[in-house]
Amino acid sequence: MTTDSEPLGPDDRRPDHWFEPIADHLGEAYLRYSFTMGTEQEVDFLVEVLGLVPGDRVLDVGCGPGRHAHALGRRGVRVVGVDISQHFIDLARRDAPPGVRFERADARHLDADGAFDAVISLCQGAFGLVGAGPGAEPDAGAALAVDPDGEVLQGMARAVRPGGLVAVSAFSAYFQVRYLEDTDTFDADRGVNHELTSVRNQAGESRPVDLWTSCFTPRVCSKSG
Repeated sequence: MTTDSEPLGPDDRRPDHWFEPIADHLGEAYLRYSFTMGTEQEVDFLVEVLGLVPGDRVLDVGCGPGRHAHALGRRGVRVVGVDISQHFIDLARRDAPPGVRFERADARHLDADGAFDAVISLCQGAFGLVGAGPGAEPDAGAALAVDPDGEVLQGMARAVRPGGLVAVSAFSAYFQVRYLEDTDTFDADRGVNHELTSVRNQAGESRPVDLWTSCFTPRVCSKSG
């Protein structure tokens, strides 16, 4: 993976993932959901905590329609956004600021070269979204042979330069259990929440969907004096 204009991989390789048909249905309506309304504040925070300046290179893993990448690009940051949904990539390419480009790629198999000053994966765009779902269900009592969220993190670590920073957002298992909905099923052994919900497309058409999200247990580390 580079920050120049070469493609990240052939577009005709479409690995199966349960989120792709959801993204195809959502399309531009994704940007109408309330959790996308804080993009500018989120990017201001990222710029501050990651120490980003114009000209820095950022990899946005699970970029969706490109809301964070676009906002970073408007601040002069060079961004490569990757997502498993070709529909989201097509939307992200519309009106992309100079220095921002998008390619379809599987976050579990990032071809990285350490060229980025920072790597981000926000709002379960990739990290936290890949560890469950159809085809990933283990046998009863068995553990997953591969940790897909770990694969995403390893790829992100490979993509960042020495001394660069990686930022991810993640669901808290404590929060998920505290506010478990009637349509949710939380697998405590695997730390995965299965949600039955519905999503609407740009025309307002609703479709029932299953969502699987990895949840993590926060830990407090004390400092000795």
